Amino acid sequence: MGNRGMEDLIPLVNRLQEALSAVGQSCSLHLPQIAVVGGQSAGKSSVLENFVGRDFLPRGSGIVTRRPLILQLLNSSAEYGEFFHCKGRKFIDFGDIRREIESETRRLIGSNKGISPVPITLKIYSPHVLNLTLVDLPGITKVPVGDQPADIEYQIRDIIMQYICKENCLILAVTPANTDLANSDALKLAKDVDPQGQRTIGVITKLDLMDKGTDAREILENRLLPLRRGYIGIVNRSQKDIDGNKDIMAALESERDFFLSHPAYKHIAERMGTPYLQRILNQQLTNHIREALPAFRSHLQSQLLALNKKAEEYRKFSPDDASRRTKTLLQSIQRLAADFEKLIEGSGDKVDTVTLSGGARINQIFHERFPNELVKIESDERKLRQEINYAIRNIHGVRTGLFTPDMAFEAIVKKQIASLKRPCIKFIDMVSQELITTVYQCISKLSAFPQLREETERIIITEIREQENKCRDQVLLLIDIQLAYINTKHEDFIGFTNSQQVSSQSNANSSVQIARNQVIQKGWLTISNIGIMKGGAKEFWFILSTESLSWYKDGEEKEKKYMLPLDNLKLRDVEKGFMSSKFVFAIFNTELRNVYKDYKCLELACNSQEELDSWKASLLRAGVYPERDAAEEQENGAQNFTDPQLERQVETIRNLVDSYMSIIYKTVRDLMPKTIMHLMINSVKEFISSELLAQLYALGECSALMDESPEQKQHREEVLRKHSALKEALTVIGEISTSTFTTPLPPPVDSSWIQHQSSTQPKNSATAGRPVIRGHAPPVPRVNLSGPNSSSDGLQQLTGQHNRVTTSVPRRQPPAIPGVK
Repeated sequence: MGNRGMEDLIPLVNRLQEALSAVGQSCSLHLPQIAVVGGQSAGKSSVLENFVGRDFLPRGSGIVTRRPLILQLLNSSAEYGEFFHCKGRKFIDFGDIRREIESETRRLIGSNKGISPVPITLKIYSPHVLNLTLVDLPGITKVPVGDQPADIEYQIRDIIMQYICKENCLILAVTPANTDLANSDALKLAKDVDPQGQRTIGVITKLDLMDKGTDAREILENRLLPLRRGYIGIVNRSQKDIDGNKDIMAALESERDFFLSHPAYKHIAERMGTPYLQRILNQQLTNHIREALPAFRSHLQSQLLALNKKAEEYRKFSPDDASRRTKTLLQSIQRLAADFEKLIEGSGDKVDTVTLSGGARINQIFHERFPNELVKIESDERKLRQEINYAIRNIHGVRTGLFTPDMAFEAIVKKQIASLKRPCIKFIDMVSQELITTVYQCISKLSAFPQLREETERIIITEIREQENKCRDQVLLLIDIQLAYINTKHEDFIGFTNSQQVSSQSNANSSVQIARNQVIQKGWLTISNIGIMKGGAKEFWFILSTESLSWYKDGEEKEKKYMLPLDNLKLRDVEKGFMSSKFVFAIFNTELRNVYKDYKCLELACNSQEELDSWKASLLRAGVYPERDAAEEQENGAQNFTDPQLERQVETIRNLVDSYMSIIYKTVRDLMPKTIMHLMINSVKEFISSELLAQLYALGECSALMDESPEQKQHREEVLRKHSALKEALTVIGEISTSTFTTPLPPPVDSSWIQHQSSTQPKNSATAGRPVIRGHAPPVPRVNLSGPNSSSDGLQQLTGQHNRVTTSVPRRQPPAIPGVK
């Protein structure tokens, strides 16, 4: 006996399975599960055996099913079983399958009555089944027996919930007819996860064992204790029949005779029994797949559309065709050149919204990091005045000079210009490293051809290093040119005669600039050392101007928390905490005054090194310089000038140096990015677009360069196979959608009679202690027993139902486990 009603759909389903088997898990046809839920000895295993048409499950009293059995039915011309833990071994005798289930259960959890959630997976190949997944779950029990744990009820409940919570799981709530249906644990669990009753079917077993004079007619007619999908009654083989090896076909004939001859059931006999239950399941499975078809078809079409371009490209590539190899090489290098130029020059497509890269990072180096390095050189005012003092005195020697020596000015200026070499070289290194990072980002797309990627990387990196050396030589040459001649006739240079006057004007201009209180930078910073006793560090909106540092509660700048003047403030680094991801710096007052309330310093934290560098550069522009070591401070500390004439000479030279170096800094800030852009960035771009291909050809191994990696070959074949499978699957789905029909879901019924807590009603027969009748519910939907469409109801459900949300698993607190001495 098999699933006769499904046979006409087997060719279509098999074609779909074969098509989707090449696609992989991402769009495979997930089969529905039919979970059989019920109490111990309720007849669950018999229901499963009736589906298969074979006697193969363990039998006995108490807990027989102690591990979930996932039963995968696969349509095949041969009939045999195969276990997941015994791959390659075919079980022809179904009695051997039963013994293997018992042996595997004992192997994991021993011979006691304990249970385990680890499933046993069994595949049964047969010409009489459709591809389905059935699950035999442990029977629900209340009282632990033997060496079972005290919370055995809740362990079983958790195992059952893992399966019936899935939206693609049809629930067969099995209840014996000789127990009180209102207290059915199977229906309670189904109600928890399927409150609308859309996938729950009630199954009443052991109708032949009810007390004389009682029957379940009103229940089976769905008038008493109604369910949305109603109930189906079945009569399983008795233990005597099983011991006598009664054939399932004969048992089904006995079941049919029982319903036809029983006065309470003969009018509904056509809607009772195992064959009818199979057809009902076929119908529900068909409804599931029809609901999922539009979403699943759309999912396959979107995947096919995404693969079209790549599949077309791979279809044209032939590993053995020399012309195709050459064309692919040319296209790869052209794509590399285009990608590199887009990353450097910027592009509107595929914009990175997470981090800066390519040209954006180089721009940041040009206009933030390099100026920051120059400001650091300018910041040491005390040391500069000390050097001027020593220079003037050393030039005069034993004599007392009457005039300001211009040699002191030239010596100081040349030393200042020479100090530019270090930040300029560092500047070149940063840009070079960023170029290499950008090249790596572009070359990663050549991973399909390992040798081509390796040679391309080597050639480009070599070119970058060569251009870096040229650029370094050119920059050092520019600095040497500035050292070669100090142009005191420059139009922007103040000269000796105007130094004092310009100094006064400069001070006045500075006062005006400060009075304007221009904003230098805004952003979020965390004050990490103040909120420790008040619930943790807090983040504020900071505004740095030329005069003060203010912070607000939020970015709207309405509620100002504090304004800190910049006078006598210094900056120092703070070591990063062991568990902290923040980058911290501190601000303090050089006169040891409190900077905020009772705090001597403010520790401010950023989220990245880039933010930290930006704030440091802005503070330097505002006149807040880094702290110096005490030893260095003492060594280079300013001496008191007792000679007023020497003080005037130092001030004059200081103004002259400041004027001339401002010209130099302006020139360097302007020329350095231009030099690097011309000698490094543009040269590398030009090399990649015009010279790289020629150098690759010069290697004389163009054919070897285009050898695919094993991973790429596998990927290419997989893409082509997946593309073909998707097209075939869409064709098959089109045929399925025109060859099936659905039956509408019955309207909702009042199922509030199913209690979530244990009922106190006595457990007698199905009709004893009847509760109040809640009105007639719709009858169980009828299924045609014959006709051309009777076999078109058995498609499996697809789990591509993205519009459904899996029901959360409700849990109960387990009872306290008593201590065992």
